[in-house]
Amino acid sequence: MQLTVWTYEGPPHVGAMRVATGMERTHCVLHAPQGDTYADLLFTMIERRDRRPPVTYTSFQARDLGRDTAQLFMDTVRAAQERFQPQAMLVGTSCTAELLQDDPGGLAAGMDLPVPVIPLELPSYSRKENWGASETLYQLARTLAGPQAPAPGGDRPAREGRRPRCNLLGPTALGFRHRDDVREITALLDRLGIDVHVTAPLGATPADIARLGEADFNVVLYPEIAAATAQWLQRTFRQPYTRTVPIGVCATREFVHEVAELAGVDPEPVLADEGTRLPWYARSVDSNYLTGKRVFIFGDATHAVAAARVATEEFGFQVAGLGTYSREFAREVREAARRYEVEPLITDDYLEVEARVAELQPELVLGTQMERHIAKRLGVGCAVISAPVHVQDFPARYAPQMGFEGANVLFDTWVHPLMMGLEEHLLGMFREDFEFHAEAAPSHLGGTGSERSRSPEAPAGESAGNDMEAAAPGDGPQWTPEAEQELRKIPFFVRGKARRNTERYAAERDIHPITVETLYEAKAYFSR
Repeated sequence: MQLTVWTYEGPPHVGAMRVATGMERTHCVLHAPQGDTYADLLFTMIERRDRRPPVTYTSFQARDLGRDTAQLFMDTVRAAQERFQPQAMLVGTSCTAELLQDDPGGLAAGMDLPVPVIPLELPSYSRKENWGASETLYQLARTLAGPQAPAPGGDRPAREGRRPRCNLLGPTALGFRHRDDVREITALLDRLGIDVHVTAPLGATPADIARLGEADFNVVLYPEIAAATAQWLQRTFRQPYTRTVPIGVCATREFVHEVAELAGVDPEPVLADEGTRLPWYARSVDSNYLTGKRVFIFGDATHAVAAARVATEEFGFQVAGLGTYSREFAREVREAARRYEVEPLITDDYLEVEARVAELQPELVLGTQMERHIAKRLGVGCAVISAPVHVQDFPARYAPQMGFEGANVLFDTWVHPLMMGLEEHLLGMFREDFEFHAEAAPSHLGGTGSERSRSPEAPAGESAGNDMEAAAPGDGPQWTPEAEQELRKIPFFVRGKARRNTERYAAERDIHPITVETLYEAKAYFSR
């Protein structure tokens, strides 16, 4: 393990809590010390849920270690079952309690509870949060749907007099836009004439999980969480499952064709009326402003790979870097990085990510909450595309990432950082104008407002953000203050390229420090 200020994934029991909190009539009991009891903080503050998560802790303290902690666990399980009356219970341990080796699964199995008990083996020191969610969903399906499995070699019952139906697999609590993705894909499938049989785990009850095998096929929305369960359902119930994640216009069209083939329906009515503005914008004159912008992408494997495709095929961006913290899906990310001819970054250390962003100097970062902070420090635009995220990425409004409406959301959220950067550049260009200089009153006050005080640390019109943007990252080549000031006059969307070319020019000629003259000599050299 590695001590760190930020982490992309929590331990696997957090994944188990995400599954339990997303479900109905399910309760999770975790054997955990008092310091590990943070479920309320995760789900009521960050996700802004209107009710507490269905998680109970044993909450033992140091003085309890000299007594029978196994009995404490059994008492907690029995009390939770009597109080909450769930249809099924999940039992496991937190990372700290794992060291006690009390075997919660075995203890709960011997208690003769009136509901199914699903024991979870969650190795906290070798696995992470998404794996924990995947394992929890898999064990739920095996325990609850397994008894309904047909005999080996039998045929699936024929579909007579009903529309085709599928399961949506993968959405959980605390997932990035999962609620809205489910709504968007459910509506898309309905337009195709396909019913959603069960959505799991988000919104499902244990009784719903038991009915997973009745569907004709499965739609895997988030492979990190649902791939293992979909593969088991395919082996056990002979249900095929989708491979395309419908993020972006091109992928959504492919997804429509894929599910239409699995269901035996006509995809054309849906494809004829997509309702997305992204293709229109890509063909417009304004889109020329985006063409060739260098973008760095980092997140979970599903969203990172999808974002790279959307960035290149639908926005005209150039992928400068691609990475993931999802080590279980590193192969998929490496294959995608090979297509875009970039070096893949497989890490869960945000400092490595920051160093790579500083090295590549992209015009836009697509990432997680951590990349948002990194980009802000480096003066680069950023849009969040993947968990982990903060409270602001759980909007009250409808904002999916998937489907045709999701493409509209991507269009907005990815373009706005670049456009706002252009606006900041224009304000910088006119900062000496009588309306925009540092001491000018707000324009809506008609010149009667009080003057804004000028910062004693910086010249008029220059902010700490601009200083941060121009500062050379890391231990790179040294620039004189005059050269830094001149560099700030270059529009932000080509400033990174100007810096790279100048530093390359200086390095090849052993020039240091970089002066204003060096900047203009490099400009003349690369303009030939």
